[in-house]
Amino acid sequence: MTVLVGLDIGTSGARAIAVDPAGAVVAEATHEYPLLSPRPGWTEQHPQVWWDATRQVLGRLGAQLGSQVAGVGLTGQMHGAVVLDSGDRVIRPALLWNDQRTEAQCREITDLVGRDRLIGITGNPALTGFQAPKLVWLREEEPESFTRIARVLLPKDYIRLRLTGDHATDASDASGTLLLDLRRRDWSRELLDTLALPLEWMPIVHESPAVAGRLLPRIAAELRLPAAIPVVAGAGDNAAAAIGNGIVRGGLVSSSIGTSGVIFAHTPGPSPEPGGRLHAFCHAVPGSYHLMGVTLSAGGSLRWWRDALGDGHAYDELTELAATAPPGAEGLVFLPHLAGERTPHLDPAARGAFFGLTARHGLAHLTRALMEGVTFSLRECMELMTGLGVIVDQVRATGGGSRSAFWRQLQADVYGMPVHRTAADEGPAYGAALLAGVGAGLYRSVEECAAVVRLRPEVAEPDPVRSRLYDEYFEAYRELYPSTRELMRRLSNLAATPSTEASG
Repeated sequence: MTVLVGLDIGTSGARAIAVDPAGAVVAEATHEYPLLSPRPGWTEQHPQVWWDATRQVLGRLGAQLGSQVAGVGLTGQMHGAVVLDSGDRVIRPALLWNDQRTEAQCREITDLVGRDRLIGITGNPALTGFQAPKLVWLREEEPESFTRIARVLLPKDYIRLRLTGDHATDASDASGTLLLDLRRRDWSRELLDTLALPLEWMPIVHESPAVAGRLLPRIAAELRLPAAIPVVAGAGDNAAAAIGNGIVRGGLVSSSIGTSGVIFAHTPGPSPEPGGRLHAFCHAVPGSYHLMGVTLSAGGSLRWWRDALGDGHAYDELTELAATAPPGAEGLVFLPHLAGERTPHLDPAARGAFFGLTARHGLAHLTRALMEGVTFSLRECMELMTGLGVIVDQVRATGGGSRSAFWRQLQADVYGMPVHRTAADEGPAYGAALLAGVGAGLYRSVEECAAVVRLRPEVAEPDPVRSRLYDEYFEAYRELYPSTRELMRRLSNLAATPSTEASG
């Protein structure tokens, strides 16, 4: 049996899966690692923990499947900045996608380049999560680290370096650096020169299914995998997940609820939202593009709620509890901006809130309102897409939220359209494995590899009565952020002001 391996370097852990050419998952392994937060709003990880986890999960698959592995595909968390010295040694912990320290640097980049020009080149405005502001921050705040930089890589591409010895990336992941020319699908010399960042720091950009290296003999021996098997360029986590969901043509949209929430739509060409309220990135389909809306705290909001309750609630218990409350939670609305917000607000100072609380509201109402608020935030992104002419024929649910029948039904009712689910809901690692199949010659194209994706028979159909009610609640939800934006910023500033404890 021939199998393909997909490796996902996630925020909370590494996951590897093995897939046969028909798309069936035959093996999997996971290994968790910690997230560092040295200051409020800062998130970092040591790249070594990714490598240690990679050795664990690939080693387990190698022990089980060995010579059957024909290729490896890489995916992982986007936007992180891994900075290396001239010997490819890590200089400092990587700054991650949800790190919020670079608001001032985003303003600097916007002033230097011009907002319209920046969106015109990269498809996006300057956002705190992207890689370019992190590099500017390092120059200003950690000059001793900055002067040692010889290479800059994204998280999954650091693992490629350890596996193959190659400095390479793919167009979809590189789109999230704020340094890629979206139309050329290569680094923008104009932006690099403007920001005084050397082109020599940047890895070679490939299309996602291209072979971007081969497994080093000593690594292959350690992992019990065949030497010199191809390691394809791979994709950023959302683009890889889209391949695994079959989102390789127009009309298909995926709705992902994991730690973050993502609405992902395939587009044939670059089509940035003029205000930069959606991400416009290269797709893992060569020559194609996608629009993406991102809610930073989707499933993360439910995890926060579970942890805040502190009495051992499981996720299934919470969703069952939410189902006992009526739609709309009797006038209660939740804003899910617990970690600032990406799209459509582009505001690191955005804050979460329950609005409309009364003495009548209990735990069931609060939980339902939270889940509804997350889904409203995704609908807001989807409506921006349809406003740009994106046609939505079918929504495919993915991520942890797709495993909940209640949350799938909630999405169908809020979106007002049927929600499907793929048979193999394995996330980005699954798409990375399929991409490896193209590089290994098992499929002729990304479209052909995505043809193995199958849908489950069950479909969540929207209830007309609930959908009409949610239309009204959605309008109320949409008014809350602009009505409270300035107050959110004031509170954010107050929280950042050092406090002096009163002495007794």
